[in-house]
Amino acid sequence: FKMISTHAEKAAELFKAGYNCSQSVAAAFCDVTKTDEKTMLATAAPFGGGFGRNREVCGAISGGCLVLGLLYGYTDPSDKTAKSEHYALVRDFMARFSVRFGSVICRELLGGATAGGEPAERNAAFYESRPCFKLVFSAAEIIDEIINEKGV
Repeated sequence: FKMISTHAEKAAELFKAGYNCSQSVAAAFCDVTKTDEKTMLATAAPFGGGFGRNREVCGAISGGCLVLGLLYGYTDPSDKTAKSEHYALVRDFMARFSVRFGSVICRELLGGATAGGEPAERNAAFYESRPCFKLVFSAAEIIDEIINEKGV
């Protein structure tokens, strides 16, 4: 499985363009998921800031999970094996991320950020003070690892 430029680089580029963590990771994989970018960006929009700035599960994780669902998700509710295998894949993704960063929870990754409020202005100070850029990059790297292991 070859990529012209890595999905991690694309995710970082989208994040720097102002998209939230979930949108950045999910939309970086539109080439693989065969999803149009506008649909993916809208689908991933609610998950930024740990579910609408609630500081729950990191948006980079949510975006990655959307990609995993589109690539490997089950569609038959009676297929317990497929469901179990898919959930194991999601747990594996989350575990790999957690090993790198110590958590998958937005507020913990941001050192105690509180829920609500307006999104911060994207400027040099924002990028210096937040780990989000590297979280987005790494989540996309991990999804690529999984794709390279499983195939598409």
